[in-house]
Amino acid sequence: MSKHSITTVTLDELRLKRARGEKSETDWARVDAMTDEDIDRAIADDPDWAEFKDIDWSKATLVVPKPKKSISLRVDEDVIDFFKSTGKGYQTRINAVLRHYMREQKRRNK
Repeated sequence: MSKHSITTVTLDELRLKRARGEKSETDWARVDAMTDEDIDRAIADDPDWAEFKDIDWSKATLVVPKPKKSISLRVDEDVIDFFKSTGKGYQTRINAVLRHYMREQKRRNK
């Protein structure tokens, strides 16, 4: 697959395109015709997938995001700096750490 054929858009951009009546540029007939073996080969050849090859996905759980509640929270500056330094999505990562802590506490208190 050529990098020139890959297009990235945000959800808002996609919604605007659909509102203007623009059609998908994806070749859905080609996608539908792909076999599991074709997909496995494409994944194996994808350099972006390399770090995920050895993960055991059989124990993965589907997480459907729930609506978030906005709060004001006082957090040490170095903690915020650390999470911000990890890039976009740092608030989601903070939520994941808090969720993990919550689950562990619930598990221990059973």
